[in-house]
Amino acid sequence: MCSIRPRSAVPGRSPSRGSSMKRLIQPAPTIAGINVTPIIDVALVLVIILLITAPMISASNMEINLPEAQARSIEDEVRISVTIGKGGELAVDEDQVTPDALIAAIAARIEASKDKDILVVVRADETASYEIVRKILKDTRKAGAKRIAIATRQRGRLN
Repeated sequence: MCSIRPRSAVPGRSPSRGSSMKRLIQPAPTIAGINVTPIIDVALVLVIILLITAPMISASNMEINLPEAQARSIEDEVRISVTIGKGGELAVDEDQVTPDALIAAIAARIEASKDKDILVVVRADETASYEIVRKILKDTRKAGAKRIAIATRQRGRLN
């Protein structure tokens, strides 16, 4: 059996449109935004290039011979030790000195030494201010020390 329905009763069709041949074509909506994905891609590539080339740029192409570390050979060497305490206290070898007497004490130790190129090791507490350490290094140089070293602690070892 065949049922006859009017055209307006067919689902999905409007009664006023008529046949399916007369469809209206609507243009696609315009996109009002900027696509930032290509910009981000280019920026990331530039960052990667910068990270790869930056270490190459920071070092000069000049031919040099770097000195070798001598930490182990210094341990057995005769030396003068200048110690800076937490509160700025000073000692030259085992003798405590005032800041005014520091230059004279170091100069006397250098004069008493057989080796005029004796190593002067500055040992400072890690809480001592850099200004005090800098002043002690300057005073050590004024006292006539030609070789100055700053003592550090190796990781995992205590002094």
